[in-house]
Amino acid sequence: MKNDFKGIQKCSCQGNCSHLLSRRGFMRSLLTTVVSIPLLEFAQPALSANHHAKALVLSCIDFRFMTAEQQFLANILPQQYDWTALAGASLALSGFPHEAESTAFLDQLDLSYKLHSIEKVIILDHEDCGAYASLIDPNLHQNPEREYQVHSDYLNQAYRMIDHRYPNLDVELYFVTLESEFQLVT
Repeated sequence: MKNDFKGIQKCSCQGNCSHLLSRRGFMRSLLTTVVSIPLLEFAQPALSANHHAKALVLSCIDFRFMTAEQQFLANILPQQYDWTALAGASLALSGFPHEAESTAFLDQLDLSYKLHSIEKVIILDHEDCGAYASLIDPNLHQNPEREYQVHSDYLNQAYRMIDHRYPNLDVELYFVTLESEFQLVT
């Protein structure tokens, strides 16, 4: 391509090539630009002064519990929470399957605290968790009392980690059953 004296680029192949911008292509790109610029006026910056979250929620990645968790959270924190999911939830904070999971959660906690002024952390572990089965015991779900105790231990370990880092935050721990019962863990 070379520049014409009027600032218009011309192709050295005398206009017989397909890469030149056609009049229709030019009009289409112009129309897209004209339509999209006014839409940018509606975009609002994500400033913490504009919105706050009540909590950061940590759940497991298991899709079987998503609907129940959303309904539960809607009752206690209607659309006022940040949410992150890691396999095993509280188990991830112990570094399972890699230390990076714990680091990732702590990074999210720091950001949620700084950007959205959260007041609490809610951790949702659940029954029949594959992450727990792979680390602790593949038959853990067959002994409900032991399963609850193991989750309770990891949930409380997560509580201590968060409390050490942010002693001013409330931390709520829950164990969710397959029947969508949310049991508060103390």
